[in-house]
Amino acid sequence: MITRLDARLDDLAAQRQVMTYGALAADLGLEGPGRIARLTAALEELMETDSAAGRPLRAALVVGRASGGLPARGFFQKAQALGHDTRDPAAFHQTHLDACFARAR
Repeated sequence: MITRLDARLDDLAAQRQVMTYGALAADLGLEGPGRIARLTAALEELMETDSAAGRPLRAALVVGRASGGLPARGFFQKAQALGHDTRDPAAFHQTHLDACFARAR
């Protein structure tokens, strides 16, 4: 799934778009109970890879349906665990969105 997730997030960045967790899970063909948990686990794995490589966190391209355009709380918790400063969640998110969009050019 990581390969498909990787490609889909790169497509979103190139289009300068974000997608909700539910829409992305459906787009990737994830179904049934636990589909969001499986997606979240894959996104967190990708965050580890991105962070270790010094890349922007592409998981920032996935937002909650009712979170005001921000990712779920778990995104910020994982980012903090990876050593990122998430004290200003909106600014942190915007920084990574902008970097994802710029990298996709």
